[in-house]
Amino acid sequence: MRENEWTNSIKELLQEAKLGDNIYFDTLNKVPYAQEILSYDLDFEKDKEHTMAFETDLLIFEKDESIKPRIIIESKINRISTHDAITYSYKAQTHKNVTPYIRYGIMLGNRKHYPLPGRLFRHGTNFDFMISFRDYILSDNERLAFTELVKKEISYSQKIEEMIYKSRNKNRKHYFILQKELRLEEM
Repeated sequence: MRENEWTNSIKELLQEAKLGDNIYFDTLNKVPYAQEILSYDLDFEKDKEHTMAFETDLLIFEKDESIKPRIIIESKINRISTHDAITYSYKAQTHKNVTPYIRYGIMLGNRKHYPLPGRLFRHGTNFDFMISFRDYILSDNERLAFTELVKKEISYSQKIEEMIYKSRNKNRKHYFILQKELRLEEM
């Protein structure tokens, strides 16, 4: 099976899970990672700009009157190199520079008995999550764990957006603690 075929099967799995009325899934979307201002008018307002985008493997987004990217997931099958881990981690950071509330992860398919590789821990510092599946077809346990993870990540994205963009609102929530939890599960 090719990587794009596998990613499409994961997209279909998520669509069947019905994670929300306004939550959508797509593959091979180009999502902006850089927004350059090329010139300003005489009042120093943006005059001309240029947007650059990376193609993403799997995009999970909210869609009402506008589209809000919530999660980008890179996908790899069989193996992942150190170069892949560094490249995808860099892409995660650049996407977060443009869309600071986006969550970014990587999923590995057809890994058999191999766990998440150490190179991902060392070089994937900008990933919010990593998940490894034994085969191309997810087991019931993997499917449940993955859909729950995606639900949480959508919620985290929404909360981060709220914290960033409503922080000066007088009616904002007054949080007093934020912890980025470390969750590890053995095979």
